[in-house]
Amino acid sequence: MAENARILVPLGNSGLKINPIGLGCMGMSAFYGKRPNDEDAIKVIHRALDLGVNFFDTAYVYAWGINEELLGKAIKSAIAAGKIKREDVVIATKFGFVKKGDNTTISSSPEDIRTVTDGSLQRLDLGYIDLMYQHRVDPNTPIEDVIHVMAEYVKQGKVKTLGLSEASVETLRKAHAVHPIAALQTEYSLWSTEPESGHLQACRELGVTFVAYSPLGRGFLTGAITKPEDLEANDWRCSNPRFQGEAFAKNLELVKAIQDMAKQKGCTPGQLALAWVLRKPDVVVIPGTTKIENLEENMGALKVKLTDEDNAVIKKILDQLPVEGTRYTPAGMKGVNL
Repeated sequence: MAENARILVPLGNSGLKINPIGLGCMGMSAFYGKRPNDEDAIKVIHRALDLGVNFFDTAYVYAWGINEELLGKAIKSAIAAGKIKREDVVIATKFGFVKKGDNTTISSSPEDIRTVTDGSLQRLDLGYIDLMYQHRVDPNTPIEDVIHVMAEYVKQGKVKTLGLSEASVETLRKAHAVHPIAALQTEYSLWSTEPESGHLQACRELGVTFVAYSPLGRGFLTGAITKPEDLEANDWRCSNPRFQGEAFAKNLELVKAIQDMAKQKGCTPGQLALAWVLRKPDVVVIPGTTKIENLEENMGALKVKLTDEDNAVIKKILDQLPVEGTRYTPAGMKGVNL
């Protein structure tokens, strides 16, 4: 299963090993406009396996379980075809969002953790979950209580290891003191560099793998989105501050600078963006895509080597062209534990 031969890296202290480039599966079912049919999405997942990808990321909130079912179906069919064994892949999913009537709420009450996790085990139908994340920190439930419930699943063998998503350094330390945390997932890219202010250092100190989601700036850093009209009307990015009005135009200047540098390096802007994130030790990325050609391009980032001089040039670009707009709307930012 390794067209792209690459030494696998440890996932925290879990004993699991993963390709530094995983696959985020969210867009196959939700949020980014029209979803592909299941057959096409499964082809992308199978191609990822061919390319050596063994780390797949989903969540309950991604179409309320539909994405988990899709990923489980894809992995099970690959196992049945003899492409892989169950232990060859690391499957990550998340609890933390629940549906209350027409509203989506952040909740990590013991009852909601168990309901979502038990449901995830059934929907994936792969015997166990390799990595279970708390998707967002619940301000109403102490993180220590959350971890105690999550740890029950580890003791039962239903979950291999634990992770947090968008948690602060303080929250990470509190959680890790209760039970080892293998991964911290947070947005990190050329236009979201906040983790460099403390998260990366804390992860290194604690032996936690940092999982960078949206390492391509939700597609913006690839240069494929040049105007708001490139997004479908029901694409959630239409409401994202960085994709609107003056911010959109300002952020295109950053993309243009990245494009110019990528041309000099003989790679694509997306590959440059991924290589920049991967330059840090103990950091892996989970770019999402619904197209095989994009997947193959992303995997090519493993061949891009950035020199100290390259990194200095990129730093200068980021200093001169800071991103415009917050990562989420004000309501969305309330869910970030900072």
